[in-house]
Amino acid sequence: MTFDLRRAEPGRPSVIAWLIAVPAVVFAFLVVCITTDTSAILRLDAHVAKWAHGVSSGRDTFVDVLEVVAVVFSNIGVGIALAVLAVYSLMRRERAVALWMLLCAVVVLGGNVLLKLIFTRGRPTFADPLYEVGGYSFPSGHSAGAGMFFTVAILVTIVLTGRGLKRRVICTILVALALAVGADRIFLGVHYLSDVVAGLTFGMATTIGLWVLVVSSSTRLPHELAVITGSGRRRAAVVINPSKIGDVEDFKSRVRAVAEISGWTEPIWFETTIEDPGHGQANAALHEEVDLIIAAGGDGTVRAVCEEVARTGVAVGILPHGTGNLLARNLGIPLNTRDALDVAFGGQDRAIDLSTLKTDTGTNTTFLVMAGLGMDAAIMTGVNDQLKSKVGWLAYFVSGVKAARFPAMKVKIAVDGGEFKKFRARTVVVGNVGFLQGGIPLLPDAQIDDGLLDVVVIAPKRFIGWLAIIVRVVGRQKRTNDRLDRMTGSSVHIRAEKMMPMQLDGDPVGEGQEIRAQVQPGVLLVRVPVAPASA
Repeated sequence: MTFDLRRAEPGRPSVIAWLIAVPAVVFAFLVVCITTDTSAILRLDAHVAKWAHGVSSGRDTFVDVLEVVAVVFSNIGVGIALAVLAVYSLMRRERAVALWMLLCAVVVLGGNVLLKLIFTRGRPTFADPLYEVGGYSFPSGHSAGAGMFFTVAILVTIVLTGRGLKRRVICTILVALALAVGADRIFLGVHYLSDVVAGLTFGMATTIGLWVLVVSSSTRLPHELAVITGSGRRRAAVVINPSKIGDVEDFKSRVRAVAEISGWTEPIWFETTIEDPGHGQANAALHEEVDLIIAAGGDGTVRAVCEEVARTGVAVGILPHGTGNLLARNLGIPLNTRDALDVAFGGQDRAIDLSTLKTDTGTNTTFLVMAGLGMDAAIMTGVNDQLKSKVGWLAYFVSGVKAARFPAMKVKIAVDGGEFKKFRARTVVVGNVGFLQGGIPLLPDAQIDDGLLDVVVIAPKRFIGWLAIIVRVVGRQKRTNDRLDRMTGSSVHIRAEKMMPMQLDGDPVGEGQEIRAQVQPGVLLVRVPVAPASA
Protein backbone atom coordinates (compact mmCIF):
# COMPACT_ATOMS: atom_id res chain seq x y z
CA MET A 1 0.00 0.00 0.00
CA THR A 2 1.21 3.50 -0.85
CA PHE A 3 0.44 6.86 0.71
CA ASP A 4 -1.54 9.05 -1.67
CA LEU A 5 -2.13 12.29 0.22
CA ARG A 6 -4.39 13.59 -2.55
CA ARG A 7 -7.06 11.12 -1.41
CA ALA A 8 -7.50 13.15 1.79
CA GLU A 9 -8.32 16.31 -0.17
CA PRO A 10 -12.13 16.54 -0.41
CA GLY A 11 -13.84 17.65 -3.59
CA ARG A 12 -15.17 20.66 -1.71
CA PRO A 13 -12.65 22.59 0.41
CA SER A 14 -15.44 23.54 2.83
CA VAL A 15 -15.64 19.93 4.05
CA ILE A 16 -12.38 20.26 5.98
CA ALA A 17 -13.52 23.56 7.46
CA TRP A 18 -16.75 21.95 8.69
CA LEU A 19 -14.89 18.96 10.14
CA ILE A 20 -12.84 21.36 12.24
CA ALA A 21 -15.52 23.95 13.00
CA VAL A 22 -18.33 21.65 14.15
CA PRO A 23 -16.40 19.76 16.87
CA ALA A 24 -14.68 23.01 17.89
CA VAL A 25 -18.04 24.71 18.37
CA VAL A 26 -19.37 21.72 20.35
CA PHE A 27 -16.29 21.80 22.58
CA ALA A 28 -16.61 25.55 23.11
CA PHE A 29 -20.32 25.15 23.95
CA LEU A 30 -19.54 22.53 26.60
CA VAL A 31 -16.80 24.71 28.07
CA VAL A 32 -19.31 27.53 28.50
CA CYS A 33 -21.86 25.16 30.03
CA ILE A 34 -19.39 23.73 32.52
CA THR A 35 -17.89 27.05 33.56
CA THR A 36 -21.30 28.72 33.99
CA ASP A 37 -22.92 25.71 35.71
CA THR A 38 -25.64 25.44 33.06
CA SER A 39 -28.35 23.46 34.83
CA ALA A 40 -29.67 21.59 31.79
CA ILE A 41 -26.26 20.11 30.95
CA LEU A 42 -25.52 19.32 34.59
CA ARG A 43 -28.86 17.53 34.98
CA LEU A 44 -28.24 15.55 31.79
CA ASP A 45 -24.76 14.62 33.00
CA ALA A 46 -26.10 13.45 36.35
CA HIS A 47 -28.94 11.49 34.77
CA VAL A 48 -26.67 9.67 32.28
CA ALA A 49 -24.05 8.96 34.95
CA LYS A 50 -26.66 7.47 37.32
CA TRP A 51 -28.20 5.36 34.54
CA ALA A 52 -24.80 4.05 33.33
CA HIS A 53 -23.74 3.19 36.87
CA GLY A 54 -26.94 1.21 37.30
CA VAL A 55 -26.25 -0.73 34.09
CA SER A 56 -22.71 -1.65 35.13
CA SER A 57 -23.36 -2.42 38.80
CA GLY A 58 -23.52 -6.14 39.56
CA ARG A 59 -22.08 -7.13 36.17
CA ASP A 60 -18.53 -8.06 37.07
CA THR A 61 -17.63 -9.47 33.65
CA PHE A 62 -18.86 -6.34 31.92
CA VAL A 63 -16.83 -4.19 34.32
CA ASP A 64 -13.75 -6.34 33.65
CA VAL A 65 -14.13 -5.68 29.92
CA LEU A 66 -14.51 -1.97 30.61
CA GLU A 67 -11.30 -1.99 32.63
CA VAL A 68 -9.41 -3.75 29.83
CA VAL A 69 -10.59 -1.13 27.35
CA ALA A 70 -9.48 1.58 29.79
CA VAL A 71 -5.97 0.10 29.95
CA VAL A 72 -5.62 -0.54 26.21
CA PHE A 73 -6.76 2.97 25.27
CA SER A 74 -4.93 4.80 28.00
CA ASN A 75 -2.55 7.56 27.04
CA ILE A 76 0.28 5.05 27.12
CA GLY A 77 -1.54 2.63 24.83
CA VAL A 78 -2.53 5.37 22.41
CA GLY A 79 1.01 6.75 22.45
CA ILE A 80 2.50 3.35 21.59
CA ALA A 81 0.04 2.80 18.73
CA LEU A 82 0.70 6.29 17.39
CA ALA A 83 4.46 5.69 17.58
CA VAL A 84 4.05 2.55 15.48
CA LEU A 85 2.12 4.50 12.84
CA ALA A 86 4.75 7.24 12.89
CA VAL A 87 7.57 4.73 12.38
CA TYR A 88 5.64 3.17 9.49
CA SER A 89 5.22 6.63 7.96
CA LEU A 90 8.94 7.29 8.24
CA MET A 91 9.68 3.96 6.59
CA ARG A 92 7.50 5.09 3.69
CA ARG A 93 9.40 8.42 3.64
CA GLU A 94 6.33 10.37 4.71
CA ARG A 95 8.12 12.71 7.12
CA ALA A 96 5.33 15.28 7.20
CA VAL A 97 2.83 12.59 8.22
CA ALA A 98 5.14 11.32 10.96
CA LEU A 99 5.66 14.87 12.25
CA TRP A 100 1.91 15.42 12.24
CA MET A 101 1.38 12.32 14.39
CA LEU A 102 4.04 13.47 16.87
CA LEU A 103 2.45 16.91 17.15
CA CYS A 104 -1.00 15.36 17.62
CA ALA A 105 0.29 13.33 20.58
CA VAL A 106 1.96 16.33 22.18
CA VAL A 107 -0.83 18.85 21.61
CA VAL A 108 -3.82 16.61 22.37
CA LEU A 109 -2.48 14.52 25.24
CA GLY A 110 -0.47 17.35 26.77
CA GLY A 111 -3.14 19.94 26.09
CA ASN A 112 -5.79 17.77 27.71
CA VAL A 113 -3.82 17.74 30.96
CA LEU A 114 -3.62 21.53 30.91
CA LEU A 115 -7.35 21.83 30.23
CA LYS A 116 -8.14 19.68 33.27
CA LEU A 117 -6.01 21.93 35.46
CA ILE A 118 -7.85 24.96 34.08
CA PHE A 119 -11.38 23.70 34.65
CA THR A 120 -10.79 21.51 37.76
CA ARG A 121 -14.08 19.70 37.45
CA GLY A 122 -14.63 16.84 39.87
CA ARG A 123 -15.45 13.32 38.77
CA PRO A 124 -18.82 11.57 39.33
CA THR A 125 -19.22 10.20 42.84
CA PHE A 126 -21.12 7.06 43.87
CA ALA A 127 -21.61 5.22 47.15
CA ASP A 128 -20.21 2.05 45.56
CA PRO A 129 -17.78 3.18 42.82
CA LEU A 130 -16.93 0.65 40.12
CA TYR A 131 -13.50 2.04 39.28
CA GLU A 132 -11.51 4.57 41.18
CA VAL A 133 -9.19 7.08 39.52
CA GLY A 134 -7.76 10.39 40.66
CA GLY A 135 -7.47 13.74 38.94
CA TYR A 136 -9.99 16.04 37.35
CA SER A 137 -12.75 15.10 34.93
CA PHE A 138 -13.14 17.67 32.15
CA PRO A 139 -12.34 16.84 29.42
CA SER A 140 -11.91 13.07 29.41
CA GLY A 141 -8.28 12.14 28.68
CA HIS A 142 -9.17 8.73 27.28
CA SER A 143 -11.78 10.31 25.01
CA ALA A 144 -9.39 13.00 23.82
CA GLY A 145 -6.80 10.33 23.04
CA ALA A 146 -9.41 8.24 21.25
CA GLY A 147 -10.67 11.24 19.27
CA MET A 148 -7.10 11.93 18.20
CA PHE A 149 -5.97 8.37 17.51
CA PHE A 150 -9.01 7.24 15.57
CA THR A 151 -9.04 10.46 13.53
CA VAL A 152 -5.40 9.70 12.68
CA ALA A 153 -6.36 6.13 11.81
CA ILE A 154 -9.21 7.30 9.57
CA LEU A 155 -6.99 9.74 7.68
CA VAL A 156 -4.30 7.08 7.25
CA THR A 157 -6.96 4.68 5.96
CA ILE A 158 -8.12 7.27 3.45
CA VAL A 159 -4.62 7.93 2.06
CA LEU A 160 -3.87 4.20 1.85
CA THR A 161 -7.10 3.00 0.23
CA GLY A 162 -9.19 4.02 -2.74
CA ARG A 163 -12.79 5.12 -2.37
CA GLY A 164 -15.17 2.19 -2.01
CA LEU A 165 -16.84 -0.27 0.37
CA LYS A 166 -13.57 -1.32 2.01
CA ARG A 167 -12.74 2.24 3.03
CA ARG A 168 -16.27 2.93 4.26
CA VAL A 169 -16.33 -0.22 6.39
CA ILE A 170 -12.95 0.50 7.98
CA CYS A 171 -13.82 4.12 8.73
CA THR A 172 -17.18 3.11 10.22
CA ILE A 173 -15.45 0.62 12.52
CA LEU A 174 -12.92 3.24 13.62
CA VAL A 175 -15.68 5.75 14.42
CA ALA A 176 -17.52 3.07 16.42
CA LEU A 177 -14.36 2.25 18.38
CA ALA A 178 -13.83 5.92 19.27
CA LEU A 179 -17.40 6.14 20.55
CA ALA A 180 -16.93 2.88 22.44
CA VAL A 181 -13.87 4.25 24.26
CA GLY A 182 -15.90 7.30 25.27
CA ALA A 183 -18.82 5.16 26.42
CA ASP A 184 -16.39 3.03 28.43
CA ARG A 185 -15.53 6.02 30.61
CA ILE A 186 -19.20 6.71 31.33
CA PHE A 187 -20.08 3.10 32.18
CA LEU A 188 -17.05 2.87 34.48
CA GLY A 189 -18.47 5.89 36.29
CA VAL A 190 -15.32 8.04 36.00
CA HIS A 191 -16.59 10.69 33.56
CA TYR A 192 -19.74 12.58 32.74
CA LEU A 193 -21.26 12.59 29.26
CA SER A 194 -20.07 16.17 28.65
CA ASP A 195 -16.51 15.17 29.64
CA VAL A 196 -16.50 12.45 27.00
CA VAL A 197 -18.03 14.55 24.24
CA ALA A 198 -15.59 17.37 24.99
CA GLY A 199 -12.66 14.97 24.85
CA LEU A 200 -13.70 13.43 21.54
CA THR A 201 -14.36 16.79 19.88
CA PHE A 202 -11.13 18.30 21.21
CA GLY A 203 -9.10 15.36 19.90
CA MET A 204 -10.82 15.34 16.51
CA ALA A 205 -10.70 19.09 15.83
CA THR A 206 -7.07 19.40 16.90
CA THR A 207 -5.97 16.42 14.82
CA ILE A 208 -7.65 17.62 11.64
CA GLY A 209 -6.41 21.16 12.23
CA LEU A 210 -2.83 19.93 12.57
CA TRP A 211 -3.27 17.86 9.40
CA VAL A 212 -4.17 21.01 7.49
CA LEU A 213 -1.22 22.92 8.94
CA VAL A 214 1.45 20.24 8.70
CA VAL A 215 0.52 17.77 5.99
CA SER A 216 -1.77 19.56 3.52
CA SER A 217 0.43 22.66 3.41
CA SER A 218 3.50 20.55 2.60
CA THR A 219 1.91 18.18 0.10
CA ARG A 220 4.35 17.78 -2.74
CA LEU A 221 3.50 17.01 -6.31
CA PRO A 222 3.99 13.26 -6.72
CA HIS A 223 6.96 12.34 -8.82
CA GLU A 224 7.19 8.58 -8.43
CA LEU A 225 4.98 7.06 -11.12
CA ALA A 226 3.31 3.76 -10.34
CA VAL A 227 3.03 1.11 -13.03
CA ILE A 228 -0.35 0.06 -11.65
CA THR A 229 -2.54 1.45 -8.91
CA GLY A 230 -5.58 0.34 -7.01
CA SER A 231 -6.33 -2.99 -5.39
CA GLY A 232 -4.24 -5.04 -7.80
CA ARG A 233 -7.30 -7.00 -8.95
CA ARG A 234 -7.11 -5.28 -12.34
CA ARG A 235 -10.76 -4.37 -12.56
CA ALA A 236 -11.58 -1.70 -15.12
CA ALA A 237 -14.66 0.27 -16.13
CA VAL A 238 -15.16 1.92 -19.51
CA VAL A 239 -17.27 5.06 -19.90
CA ILE A 240 -18.30 5.27 -23.56
CA ASN A 241 -19.73 8.19 -25.48
CA PRO A 242 -21.66 6.20 -28.13
CA SER A 243 -22.05 9.25 -30.38
CA LYS A 244 -18.25 9.32 -30.85
CA ILE A 245 -17.55 5.59 -31.10
CA GLY A 246 -19.51 4.40 -34.12
CA ASP A 247 -19.84 0.61 -33.82
CA VAL A 248 -20.05 0.22 -30.05
CA GLU A 249 -20.04 -3.60 -30.06
CA ASP A 250 -16.95 -3.74 -32.24
CA PHE A 251 -15.28 -1.23 -29.95
CA LYS A 252 -16.12 -3.35 -26.90
CA SER A 253 -14.65 -6.42 -28.58
CA ARG A 254 -11.35 -4.59 -29.18
CA VAL A 255 -11.24 -3.38 -25.60
CA ARG A 256 -11.94 -6.88 -24.26
CA ALA A 257 -9.16 -8.33 -26.38
CA VAL A 258 -6.51 -5.89 -25.12
CA ALA A 259 -7.75 -6.18 -21.53
CA GLU A 260 -7.44 -9.97 -21.64
CA ILE A 261 -3.96 -9.86 -23.17
CA SER A 262 -2.87 -7.38 -20.49
CA GLY A 263 -4.21 -9.52 -17.66
CA TRP A 264 -7.29 -7.46 -16.80
CA THR A 265 -10.73 -8.86 -16.08
CA GLU A 266 -13.84 -8.21 -18.19
CA PRO A 267 -14.48 -4.45 -18.08
CA ILE A 268 -17.67 -2.95 -16.68
CA TRP A 269 -19.44 -0.85 -19.33
CA PHE A 270 -21.19 2.50 -18.95
CA GLU A 271 -22.61 4.70 -21.73
CA THR A 272 -23.02 8.46 -21.54
CA THR A 273 -26.25 10.23 -22.41
CA ILE A 274 -27.19 13.71 -23.57
CA GLU A 275 -28.30 14.49 -20.01
CA ASP A 276 -25.19 13.03 -18.37
CA PRO A 277 -21.89 13.34 -20.28
CA GLY A 278 -20.00 11.10 -17.87
CA HIS A 279 -20.31 12.25 -14.25
CA GLY A 280 -22.92 9.72 -13.17
CA GLN A 281 -21.25 6.90 -15.07
CA ALA A 282 -17.85 7.61 -13.50
CA ASN A 283 -19.43 7.78 -10.05
CA ALA A 284 -21.14 4.44 -10.62
CA ALA A 285 -17.81 2.96 -11.72
CA LEU A 286 -16.16 4.19 -8.51
CA HIS A 287 -18.81 2.42 -6.47
CA GLU A 288 -17.87 -0.79 -8.27
CA GLU A 289 -14.40 -0.35 -6.70
CA VAL A 290 -12.52 -0.55 -9.98
CA ASP A 291 -8.79 0.16 -10.31
CA LEU A 292 -9.04 1.98 -13.63
CA ILE A 293 -11.73 4.02 -15.39
CA ILE A 294 -11.32 4.47 -19.13
CA ALA A 295 -12.96 7.46 -20.80
CA ALA A 296 -13.75 6.77 -24.46
CA GLY A 297 -15.01 9.89 -26.19
CA GLY A 298 -14.26 13.53 -26.89
CA ASP A 299 -12.87 16.21 -24.62
CA GLY A 300 -16.25 16.69 -22.91
CA THR A 301 -16.49 13.03 -21.91
CA VAL A 302 -12.89 12.99 -20.70
CA ARG A 303 -13.42 16.14 -18.65
CA ALA A 304 -16.59 14.81 -17.00
CA VAL A 305 -14.94 11.53 -16.03
CA CYS A 306 -11.79 13.22 -14.75
CA GLU A 307 -13.78 15.73 -12.71
CA GLU A 308 -15.59 12.90 -10.95
CA VAL A 309 -12.55 10.68 -10.40
CA ALA A 310 -10.19 13.39 -9.11
CA ARG A 311 -8.90 12.83 -5.56
CA THR A 312 -10.05 9.20 -5.44
CA GLY A 313 -6.68 7.60 -6.22
CA VAL A 314 -8.26 5.72 -9.13
CA ALA A 315 -6.47 6.15 -12.45
CA VAL A 316 -8.15 7.39 -15.64
CA GLY A 317 -7.29 5.93 -19.03
CA ILE A 318 -8.08 7.98 -22.13
CA LEU A 319 -9.23 6.65 -25.49
CA PRO A 320 -9.47 9.86 -27.56
CA HIS A 321 -12.35 9.93 -30.06
CA GLY A 322 -12.94 13.65 -30.40
CA THR A 323 -11.70 16.35 -32.75
CA GLY A 324 -9.38 18.27 -30.43
CA ASN A 325 -8.15 15.59 -28.01
CA LEU A 326 -5.86 18.22 -26.48
CA LEU A 327 -5.37 16.42 -23.18
CA ALA A 328 -4.30 13.23 -24.94
CA ARG A 329 -1.97 15.15 -27.24
CA ASN A 330 -0.29 16.97 -24.36
CA LEU A 331 0.16 13.75 -22.38
CA GLY A 332 1.60 11.84 -25.31
CA ILE A 333 -1.34 9.41 -25.42
CA PRO A 334 -1.70 7.93 -28.92
CA LEU A 335 -4.74 8.98 -30.93
CA ASN A 336 -4.91 5.53 -32.50
CA THR A 337 -7.37 3.43 -30.49
CA ARG A 338 -5.28 0.25 -30.45
CA ASP A 339 -2.17 2.06 -29.22
CA ALA A 340 -4.21 4.07 -26.72
CA LEU A 341 -5.62 0.80 -25.33
CA ASP A 342 -2.09 -0.49 -24.75
CA VAL A 343 -1.37 2.66 -22.76
CA ALA A 344 -4.61 2.43 -20.78
CA PHE A 345 -4.05 -1.18 -19.71
CA GLY A 346 -0.27 -1.24 -19.58
CA GLY A 347 0.94 2.31 -19.01
CA GLN A 348 1.95 4.12 -15.85
CA ASP A 349 0.07 6.63 -13.75
CA ARG A 350 0.93 10.31 -13.77
CA ALA A 351 -0.47 12.78 -11.26
CA ILE A 352 -1.71 15.88 -13.06
CA ASP A 353 -3.42 19.13 -12.12
CA LEU A 354 -7.11 19.90 -12.40
CA SER A 355 -8.34 23.49 -12.45
CA THR A 356 -11.61 24.92 -11.20
CA LEU A 357 -13.44 27.58 -13.18
CA LYS A 358 -16.10 30.04 -12.04
CA THR A 359 -17.76 32.69 -14.19
CA ASP A 360 -20.12 35.56 -13.52
CA THR A 361 -22.83 33.72 -15.44
CA GLY A 362 -23.00 30.91 -12.88
CA THR A 363 -20.67 28.37 -14.50
CA ASN A 364 -18.86 26.40 -11.78
CA THR A 365 -16.86 23.54 -13.24
CA THR A 366 -13.36 22.28 -13.96
CA PHE A 367 -11.01 22.18 -16.90
CA LEU A 368 -7.98 20.12 -17.80
CA VAL A 369 -6.65 21.89 -20.87
CA MET A 370 -7.53 25.55 -21.44
CA ALA A 371 -10.19 28.13 -20.78
CA GLY A 372 -10.50 31.59 -22.19
CA LEU A 373 -12.57 34.43 -23.51
CA GLY A 374 -12.47 36.54 -26.62
CA MET A 375 -11.40 35.48 -30.08
CA ASP A 376 -10.42 31.91 -29.18
CA ALA A 377 -13.94 31.31 -27.84
CA ALA A 378 -15.39 32.92 -30.96
CA ILE A 379 -13.40 30.40 -33.01
CA MET A 380 -14.90 27.51 -31.05
CA THR A 381 -18.38 28.93 -31.45
CA GLY A 382 -17.93 29.50 -35.17
CA VAL A 383 -16.73 26.01 -36.11
CA ASN A 384 -18.94 24.34 -38.70
CA ASP A 385 -19.88 20.91 -37.34
CA GLN A 386 -20.25 19.37 -40.79
CA LEU A 387 -16.85 20.67 -41.86
CA LYS A 388 -15.35 19.44 -38.57
CA SER A 389 -16.67 15.93 -39.21
CA LYS A 390 -14.95 15.93 -42.61
CA VAL A 391 -11.59 17.63 -42.02
CA GLY A 392 -11.20 17.38 -38.25
CA TRP A 393 -9.22 20.07 -36.43
CA LEU A 394 -8.55 21.96 -39.67
CA ALA A 395 -12.12 23.23 -39.29
CA TYR A 396 -10.83 25.33 -36.38
CA PHE A 397 -8.29 26.94 -38.72
CA VAL A 398 -11.08 27.94 -41.11
CA SER A 399 -13.09 29.39 -38.23
CA GLY A 400 -9.95 31.16 -36.99
CA VAL A 401 -9.47 32.96 -40.29
CA LYS A 402 -13.05 34.19 -40.09
CA ALA A 403 -12.57 35.36 -36.48
CA ALA A 404 -9.21 37.08 -37.09
CA ARG A 405 -10.89 40.50 -37.09
CA PHE A 406 -12.50 39.89 -33.70
CA PRO A 407 -12.48 43.30 -31.96
CA ALA A 408 -10.10 44.06 -29.12
CA MET A 409 -11.53 44.25 -25.62
CA LYS A 410 -10.43 45.90 -22.40
CA VAL A 411 -9.59 43.34 -19.73
CA LYS A 412 -8.12 43.35 -16.25
CA ILE A 413 -6.16 40.35 -15.00
CA ALA A 414 -5.00 39.54 -11.47
CA VAL A 415 -2.75 36.59 -10.63
CA ASP A 416 -2.55 35.02 -7.15
CA GLY A 417 -4.71 37.74 -5.64
CA GLY A 418 -2.41 40.55 -6.72
CA GLU A 419 -3.33 43.86 -8.27
CA PHE A 420 -5.20 43.93 -11.57
CA LYS A 421 -3.20 44.70 -14.71
CA LYS A 422 -5.02 46.32 -17.60
CA PHE A 423 -4.81 45.04 -21.18
CA ARG A 424 -6.46 45.66 -24.51
CA ALA A 425 -6.60 42.17 -25.96
CA ARG A 426 -8.21 40.10 -28.70
CA THR A 427 -8.12 36.95 -26.59
CA VAL A 428 -7.05 35.74 -23.15
CA VAL A 429 -6.32 32.06 -22.53
CA VAL A 430 -5.69 30.34 -19.19
CA GLY A 431 -3.88 27.07 -19.79
CA ASN A 432 -3.08 23.92 -17.86
CA VAL A 433 -1.16 22.60 -20.88
CA GLY A 434 0.95 24.29 -23.51
CA PHE A 435 0.19 22.88 -26.95
CA LEU A 436 -2.68 23.34 -29.36
CA GLN A 437 -3.59 21.13 -32.30
CA GLY A 438 -0.73 20.65 -34.71
CA GLY A 439 1.79 21.03 -31.89
CA ILE A 440 1.48 24.83 -31.74
CA PRO A 441 3.17 25.92 -28.46
CA LEU A 442 0.75 28.61 -27.31
CA LEU A 443 2.04 28.32 -23.72
CA PRO A 444 5.48 26.74 -24.14
CA ASP A 445 6.33 26.77 -20.43
CA ALA A 446 3.03 25.27 -19.26
CA GLN A 447 3.25 21.88 -17.54
CA ILE A 448 0.20 19.89 -16.56
CA ASP A 449 1.74 18.81 -13.26
CA ASP A 450 3.55 21.94 -12.05
CA GLY A 451 0.75 23.28 -9.84
CA LEU A 452 0.53 26.45 -11.90
CA LEU A 453 -1.72 28.06 -14.49
CA ASP A 454 -0.24 29.87 -17.47
CA VAL A 455 -1.97 32.89 -18.98
CA VAL A 456 -1.42 34.33 -22.44
CA VAL A 457 -2.80 37.69 -23.55
CA ILE A 458 -2.82 38.21 -27.32
CA ALA A 459 -3.36 41.72 -28.65
CA PRO A 460 -2.31 42.36 -32.27
CA LYS A 461 -3.07 45.95 -33.23
CA ARG A 462 -3.86 45.16 -36.86
CA PHE A 463 -4.59 42.10 -38.97
CA ILE A 464 -0.97 41.99 -40.16
CA GLY A 465 0.10 41.84 -36.51
CA TRP A 466 -1.03 38.24 -36.37
CA LEU A 467 1.93 37.25 -38.53
CA ALA A 468 4.43 38.52 -35.96
CA ILE A 469 2.55 36.76 -33.15
CA ILE A 470 2.44 33.48 -35.08
CA VAL A 471 6.19 33.66 -35.64
CA ARG A 472 6.80 34.28 -31.94
CA VAL A 473 4.44 31.49 -30.84
CA VAL A 474 5.76 28.87 -33.26
CA GLY A 475 9.35 29.94 -32.54
CA ARG A 476 8.70 29.63 -28.77
CA GLN A 477 10.08 33.09 -28.14
CA LYS A 478 9.88 34.07 -24.48
CA ARG A 479 9.94 37.82 -25.14
CA THR A 480 6.72 39.56 -24.06
CA ASN A 481 5.24 42.96 -24.85
CA ASP A 482 1.86 44.61 -25.22
CA ARG A 483 1.04 42.35 -28.20
CA LEU A 484 1.85 39.02 -26.55
CA ASP A 485 2.10 38.83 -22.76
CA ARG A 486 2.30 35.86 -20.44
CA MET A 487 1.74 35.37 -16.70
CA THR A 488 1.89 32.44 -14.30
CA GLY A 489 0.20 31.70 -10.98
CA SER A 490 -1.96 29.29 -9.04
CA SER A 491 -5.07 31.46 -9.39
CA VAL A 492 -6.22 33.82 -12.12
CA HIS A 493 -9.01 36.43 -12.11
CA ILE A 494 -10.08 37.97 -15.45
CA ARG A 495 -12.59 40.79 -15.95
CA ALA A 496 -13.71 42.04 -19.35
CA GLU A 497 -15.38 45.38 -20.01
CA LYS A 498 -18.33 43.74 -21.71
CA MET A 499 -19.87 40.34 -22.44
CA MET A 500 -17.49 38.13 -24.40
CA PRO A 501 -17.70 34.57 -25.76
CA MET A 502 -16.03 32.03 -23.45
CA GLN A 503 -14.68 28.52 -24.02
CA LEU A 504 -13.78 25.61 -21.81
CA ASP A 505 -11.47 22.87 -23.09
CA GLY A 506 -12.45 23.77 -26.63
CA ASP A 507 -16.21 23.84 -26.01
CA PRO A 508 -18.11 27.15 -26.17
CA VAL A 509 -19.86 27.96 -22.87
CA GLY A 510 -21.77 31.10 -23.75
CA GLU A 511 -20.85 34.69 -22.97
CA GLY A 512 -19.65 36.37 -19.81
CA GLN A 513 -17.41 39.08 -18.40
CA GLU A 514 -15.56 37.41 -15.55
CA ILE A 515 -13.51 34.25 -15.10
CA ARG A 516 -11.91 32.91 -11.91
CA ALA A 517 -9.57 29.94 -12.29
CA GLN A 518 -7.78 28.04 -9.51
CA VAL A 519 -5.37 25.14 -9.95
CA GLN A 520 -5.73 21.94 -7.89
CA PRO A 521 -2.23 20.40 -7.93
CA GLY A 522 -1.76 16.69 -8.58
CA VAL A 523 -5.32 15.61 -7.76
CA LEU A 524 -5.86 13.36 -10.78
CA LEU A 525 -4.10 10.17 -11.89
CA VAL A 526 -4.02 9.62 -15.65
CA ARG A 527 -2.60 6.56 -17.41
CA VAL A 528 0.21 7.61 -19.77
CA PRO A 529 2.87 5.79 -21.81
CA VAL A 530 5.63 4.19 -19.76
CA ALA A 531 8.64 6.48 -19.65
CA PRO A 532 11.82 5.02 -21.20
CA ALA A 533 14.36 3.81 -18.70
CA SER A 534 17.14 6.31 -18.04
CA ALA A 535 20.62 5.30 -18.98
